[in-house]
Amino acid sequence: MLAQTAPHLQRINNAQGANWSPQDQPKAETPGETGVLVLNVFGQQPSTPLDRQALLKLEDPLNQTVTWQVTEAESRGTFNDLAFGNYKVEVSAAGYLSANKDVRVASPKPVLFDIVLRVDPGGVNLEIPYYALSDTARKEANRAFLALKSRNYKKAEKYLTEVYESAPASSQLNFLMGYLYFQQKDFEKASNYFGTATTLNPHDAAAWMLHGRTFLERKDYGAAVTALEQAISEDEGNWLAHDLLADAYLRSENYEKARAEAQAAIDKGQKDAVSAWLILGESLMKLGLRQEAAQALDAFLLASPRDQVAEDVRRLIADAHASGSSAPPVSDTTTADARLASIDPLQAIAPPGLPAKSWQPPTIEQSKIPLVRNISCPTERIIEQTGKNVEELINSVGRIAAIEDLFHESLDASGIPLRSETRKYNYVAAISEPQPGALVVEEYRNEKSLPAEYPDQIVSNGFAALALVFHPHMRDNFDFRCEGLGDWHGQAGWVMSFRERDDRTSGMHAYKVNNQVFPVRLRGRAWVTADKFHIVRIESEIMSPVPQIALLSEHWAVEYGPVRFEKKNTSLWLPKGAEIYFDFQRHHYHRRHSFDHYMLFSVDVNEKRKEPGTEPAEPPDLPNHGDRMFIEQGADQRTPPVFAPSSNASRAIASAVF
Repeated sequence: MLAQTAPHLQRINNAQGANWSPQDQPKAETPGETGVLVLNVFGQQPSTPLDRQALLKLEDPLNQTVTWQVTEAESRGTFNDLAFGNYKVEVSAAGYLSANKDVRVASPKPVLFDIVLRVDPGGVNLEIPYYALSDTARKEANRAFLALKSRNYKKAEKYLTEVYESAPASSQLNFLMGYLYFQQKDFEKASNYFGTATTLNPHDAAAWMLHGRTFLERKDYGAAVTALEQAISEDEGNWLAHDLLADAYLRSENYEKARAEAQAAIDKGQKDAVSAWLILGESLMKLGLRQEAAQALDAFLLASPRDQVAEDVRRLIADAHASGSSAPPVSDTTTADARLASIDPLQAIAPPGLPAKSWQPPTIEQSKIPLVRNISCPTERIIEQTGKNVEELINSVGRIAAIEDLFHESLDASGIPLRSETRKYNYVAAISEPQPGALVVEEYRNEKSLPAEYPDQIVSNGFAALALVFHPHMRDNFDFRCEGLGDWHGQAGWVMSFRERDDRTSGMHAYKVNNQVFPVRLRGRAWVTADKFHIVRIESEIMSPVPQIALLSEHWAVEYGPVRFEKKNTSLWLPKGAEIYFDFQRHHYHRRHSFDHYMLFSVDVNEKRKEPGTEPAEPPDLPNHGDRMFIEQGADQRTPPVFAPSSNASRAIASAVF
């Protein structure tokens, strides 16, 4: 521990320092004397270091300056060379409530300060996304999904049990396990898995809804109300959630709320919400509104005349008509009330269907990101510093070579692979600045790698260019917004969303089909490290379909990481892997690119004003909209390919100027 190796440390607990004022400043006895502040951040238990990176904000109220730092090994952060004085510390981490403390640096002896963070009850726990499972696990899960849809529960249990062991922290897999046991009427097990699914992903409306229904089946109506209210808060337009909540309120004898929820189910579900008419009728009967109850029950019978409770409902309608509408509420001893007790609205609610499983990840707008609450973003600083990092990369790199592995799948509507292929390429990305303010990004692959020879005749490129949305030459084409402080694989980072501006010419992304270029606009989200402002991940998607080429959707996710080049004594943040999902020409595609064995070829400034070498083929003429990232479809096998090969490399992307 730090305290053992540095015996002169002053350890300060959470409670100390609250009464210091900014004006009560300690003075250094020796001019230039400074101090050191060491912060240890813990999770729920003071003896357990936080399991993820935390962001440390140190504010000097007297000089009105702010310094940012992140925790490193053993969840510790250090501020060196601090002038003596009083400071304010804010500690933030995804999934936890921020902590604010006052600290005092009054001597050259390092000050050790312990901070315990409390779990944010409204936070989103980190999880393993379903689509981020390994290929084998995802295929097993897809087989389980199909088996569940076919009601082959024995086979589904076999597949799910195998894949669940590899990813027990996947909310989607917990949902499927819960659904499996629900269909087998093991409601206790189903409830346990749905509970885990909602803990891992509190925004999963379907999991909350089925969690609530398991409580209804188990006659735990209070818990059912809580779960179903949460389901509606996540998906207010889901009529079935309103229907089930109405049933829960009815059984809890809260008839006014049951009536309101049943009416909401009818309004939202229209002809599908047949069972809600039954709950509405029962609620109105309990409230003494018998004629209105009879009308609601008539609507139920009209829509479902052969339902198993239909005969009891007809008798109940007769009782309501005989009693009149001005009578007091039905007593427990009346014939009508006895009939009410014999009718179980849950029998009229159809068994839950398995929600449609998308073959691609949720859209950027749909996905919920775990963020620290009540923390301000230094938005301008993030944009500026991230742009500088991207600019430095461009200035220091002439060419980057790597080994690229490509995994390509054609999928059906449920995400089941219809066929898959793997390829390996020698990959080169060339970056140049032929004139000030103009960037050229070109990507090349093996000799004779023609578009027609790629899987499904489609070439995908742009991984080196996507980060350039932050480059000073490009960022004015985008609107940026800082969503907050998040976490990526345990690393604290600012989450920045961006979207291409409508008043600028689209210049970032395009599809090229049969020598015609179709530019598309992008929106996206980036994770930027909280301390050094390096991009660790970018997601992007097209803002609207392109009907001319039958492009309905596209989702990119590119991960970046530091690559060390010993001979150059430098580290660069480069693409490590990329996932692409796109619905193109009535087909669903998934691709995963991975890069390793990087080699760096740097050039001097004079060289960077030229085209990057003579090996690649000369780029064809391009339209002046300046496209960068291309999905290119090769011509039909019977016609010449889009790009002809050169003596050493084939063109995989058209160059263009930013």
